[in-house]
Amino acid sequence: MLKSIQRVNTMTVSQMTLEELFGQVMFSSVVTRHERRQLRTVLLERTLNDDEYAIINRLLYNVRRGWVKIID
Repeated sequence: MLKSIQRVNTMTVSQMTLEELFGQVMFSSVVTRHERRQLRTVLLERTLNDDEYAIINRLLYNVRRGWVKIID
């Protein structure tokens, strides 16, 4: 299972949708440095629709509540 998580972490933003990134974070309950970079890239380089903003807001809400931890 660890190998599959590592493989997913090496995917680029273009290969992984925001929904998949959200699912990965919620499954592991942590946001890694690589995932934070992916989110930053998405926010800076793409125009997001309402659903994508809702996903990011839900992620931030879960971090604020302590349900998801930010790690290096």
